[in-house]
Amino acid sequence: MARPTRSQRAPAASQSQAPRATRAGSSRRAPVEEDSEEEENIQMDADDDDGDKADEELEKKARDLVRLALFHEQRRTPLRRDEITKKVLGSSGRTFPTILMLANKHLRDTFGMELVELHSMPSDKDMSEKDAEMLKNTGVKKKATATGTKSFILRSYLDPALIELACTPDQELKELEQQENRDENEEFAEDDNPVSTRSTGSLFAWHNTDQLPSVGILYVILALILVEGRVISDGDLRAILKRLQLSVNASVPLSSQSTSGSLTIDAHLAQLMRQGYLEKLKVGTTSGKGGNKRARATQAAANADDAHLQAFEWRWGPRALGEIGERAVALFVAEFMAGLPGQEEDGEEDAVGASQDEGTQKRVQHIFKGIERAAASGNLLEG
Repeated sequence: MARPTRSQRAPAASQSQAPRATRAGSSRRAPVEEDSEEEENIQMDADDDDGDKADEELEKKARDLVRLALFHEQRRTPLRRDEITKKVLGSSGRTFPTILMLANKHLRDTFGMELVELHSMPSDKDMSEKDAEMLKNTGVKKKATATGTKSFILRSYLDPALIELACTPDQELKELEQQENRDENEEFAEDDNPVSTRSTGSLFAWHNTDQLPSVGILYVILALILVEGRVISDGDLRAILKRLQLSVNASVPLSSQSTSGSLTIDAHLAQLMRQGYLEKLKVGTTSGKGGNKRARATQAAANADDAHLQAFEWRWGPRALGEIGERAVALFVAEFMAGLPGQEEDGEEDAVGASQDEGTQKRVQHIFKGIERAAASGNLLEG
């Protein structure tokens, strides 16, 4: 048999060497792949640590925002966005939506409150020419859009139905309160201290608060402004307050947290302006886009002798819109007015808590719609 030549044996040798070379290459790549996996794991751990630190920083800023909001609520002053940036956000301005969401979670879960931005309603002077022409031709006013003010306040997050239920009198609870608050000298107990000895049988004892006079006057003023078409002249407001025995020199009792025990009507109006519940505007002057110019809060307490020199008008402030809302005030007025004819004969039940029969409900709806028409708009704003 003839032996294969050298050229014929060469290909076989090269084919036998190829698998050995492949196995050697794969053995060299295995450590490289293990090293890359370790680097990826280290990088993932580092990313997790960075994420935890970022979350902790956001949580810290959220708690700082909660403390700042509670401080401003104690002073009853709006919290400005620039102050939030300066004292809480720092250079992390873009994280504000996330921080606000975290802060509101703490506020809702712990305090039953939420931090919301205030909005202001544009006046008729701010309407475009197209909207003004539509109002002139059709008598229909375009729904106004509230604009942000970059100011924030705390308001209640509790369900209105829960508050109403907590305010509902319970006869059994009322009897227990009367037994616990029984005075040894019952003949003179009510005359000496009619507030502390009064029992309502409700979970919320509004009669025990010392803010009723100031809050009551505020709600009356807001209702007057609303039914007058969202604006009332200074002269008309003072004339109505005078008929309610609230003249210029009348005293308004304040809460125990105030530095002064009481304020005059003018000083109280100035305080409501500083807190953002009311706005006092000059009529007939121009300032920027609008035709009215805001008066300073100190001007509300000026002498009445200057009233005839310059006309003013009063409007709702941003805080009243955000904290109370037009619909709430309109419903309060409607329930009060509708409840008057249906009061119980003993007179113990308040008008707002009068029997809600079908006739009363119809009167409430009728009066409510009338307030909507009087407000020069078919849509009242929610709080």
